[in-house]
This record gives sequence, C-alpha cells and structure tokens, in this order.
Amino acid sequence: MPLTTANAVAEMEAASKVGDPAADALVSDLIDNREVDGVNHLFRTINKLGPGQDLSQLPERLAQFLRDAEAPPPDWSDADVKAAEGFFDHHHGEASMLQGTVGLIGTYLSPTGAFTLRSTGRLGGVEGPGRRLSQSSRLFIDMGKRNAMRDGSLAATVTKVRLVHASVRQLHKKSGEWDYAKWGEPVSQKYTTGAACVFSTQILQGMKNLGLHVSKDDAHGFMCAWHYVNHYLGTPEKWLLPKNADEVEAVWNAQRDKEWKKTDDGVFMTAQAIAFYRDLVGPGASDAYIALTRVALTDKYADMAGVPKSPLDLAGKPLAVGHGLVSNTAGGLFGGAAKKTVGVNPYKEILGVASKAFNEVEKYALTHDQDDQPQMHQELHDNR
Repeated sequence: MPLTTANAVAEMEAASKVGDPAADALVSDLIDNREVDGVNHLFRTINKLGPGQDLSQLPERLAQFLRDAEAPPPDWSDADVKAAEGFFDHHHGEASMLQGTVGLIGTYLSPTGAFTLRSTGRLGGVEGPGRRLSQSSRLFIDMGKRNAMRDGSLAATVTKVRLVHASVRQLHKKSGEWDYAKWGEPVSQKYTTGAACVFSTQILQGMKNLGLHVSKDDAHGFMCAWHYVNHYLGTPEKWLLPKNADEVEAVWNAQRDKEWKKTDDGVFMTAQAIAFYRDLVGPGASDAYIALTRVALTDKYADMAGVPKSPLDLAGKPLAVGHGLVSNTAGGLFGGAAKKTVGVNPYKEILGVASKAFNEVEKYALTHDQDDQPQMHQELHDNR
C-alpha cells in the first residue's frame, strides 16, 4: 500500500538507501559501453509506452526495459484519469507556472537534492536552471494534455526521466566520490517521492496561499496525476504517493521540516534559477515571479531557499492595498494586460498574467538551445 502518516518516517528512511535496480542495471551497462549519447538520440523516437510504439531501432535490453515499464499503477482506473484531466482543465496554466518556480525551488530545499544537482554536470552547472526547466517543462506540459495518461505519451516522458535519474546514480557510483553514509543513495526513492510531494501537495498549498480555490475533486485529480508519475519514475508501490490529497498533505506536513533545510547548495541553485528568469523575462516580470514564489512558499521557506524579497512585496501588504499594487504594477509589467477590478483576490490577476508569460518561458526553454527530451549523462560533469 502507498505511504501513510503512520509509516512515512520508517519507510522514507528505508527509501533513502534504495535506487531503482532495473533502471540502474540497464543504465550502468549503457554507460560502460558508451551508448548513452546514441540512446539519448533514440529517445526522440519514443513517443509512448505500449502497443503501437516501434521499439525495433532500440538496443534490445532497452526495448525490453520499456516493455516491462508499460504497466500502469496497480490501482489505476479510468476514474483516476478523468479526475486528473479535470484538474488540468481548470488549473493547468497556473499549476505549470508554480511547478516551474515554486516546485523547482522547493526541490533545492532538500540538502541531498541540491547537492546532487549541483554536483551533476549540466543540471547543476551554469546552464542548469534552463536545462532543468526545459526538461521539466516537457513533463508539466505533457501532464496537462488530454489523453496523455491514456495513450502512453506521459508514461514515456516520465520513464525517460526515470532513466536520467539512473544515470545520475550510476555516474556517482562509478566516480567513487559519493558519500553514501552521509547522503544515502543518489536520487533515492526517498528523494523521488519527496520531489513528487513538492510538485503536488506543495503546489496545492501554494495555490491556496495565493487565494486560488481548488475544489476537493480537482485536488484529488492532481494527486492522481502525481501518483501516476511517481509510479512511472520507478517507485515501488509501498513508497508511492497516495491518491488522497488529504493523506499526502498530512504526510508532507509531518515530514517537510525534517527534510527542508537551508544549505549553501540550495541557496546557490535558487540564485541560479532566479538569475535565469531575470535574464529571460527581464526584471519586471521576474519580480512578479519572485513575489508570487514568496507568497506561495511563505516567507519561512522562501528565506530558507534564499529567494530575495521582491519590489512587489505582495505578502507584506494588506489585502486592499496589495490589490492596488498588483493591479497597477502588473499593468506596467505586462503591457497593460492586467486591469484593476474591485473585490477580487489581489494575487489572481498577476497569477493569470504571469502564467501566460510563463507559457512563453516554457516555449523558450523547449526550443532555444535546450533539449525538451530528458537526457541521460555519459559523464558526471558533462558540459557539452
């Protein structure tokens, strides 16, 4: 059965020492035979898992791995798909933007996660934020596509990410430099499930902090989507996120302050991400992202991550004053797109405009000197 508040502590401790044996064996062999670059190229030909996907051009051991990975979660149903699609019908733009800002920065608050990313080549190097956003954007976009959980296309994207995680684990293992006693397994099952919590229940909490109403049915649908993703990331059933939003929130609330800490690595990664946004969308729009991130995360965790205070100090303003600030400033930042409307949530307008702006960020990340396909590493410090 999936995680519960009763078993979370013990299970997460066990999960911190476990990788993904099937993916690890495959990727270790690909690395040793220097086949990673070729397989990365072949990733472009894999559009779905399941019937109809031609695997004949793949190395047989990779093709067999993909066939073995096809099965959905054991408790998956059409009702779960409909629930997930219902959430994205109502909230895809806002949720995607928050996952690309609050979610990515939230993963840097895991000391092990931040250290792993910083020490792993392109994901932690100078171009890391853009590359990580480009590959994450593919996942966020695919999650919101109708039928993506029916036709195997989302399963294919997530399975590629699973193999990327395996490449990180194997390269650290082969380097002989990873401190297993201190850090546990690189990209362990604990980290994978923890990241799924950040991108799911933490985003729902952020939406609530921003005054966005998400119905119980939609919250359930979002958790169904991440239960599905968690499964295709190679997580055994006992460590899967439940589909019940209240249960996941209880697990996350109980674990978060044990898992999130301020570290030099986390602050470094956050600073890189913010610099990337500033360079890409300019100081005005990036100030909006920073302000929204602080409100969504709360000052406690934003300070922990090193998120600077924005000139748009949304969280520090009373509701009425804050609304005037957001409406007037948003109009200036985004070409007059936001209009002042009396009696609405002060964050909603800037969220709507910022989420539209984030669509452009995603398009850039997917097309401009980035690769929208998850890419395994052949070398630990791969700066190609």
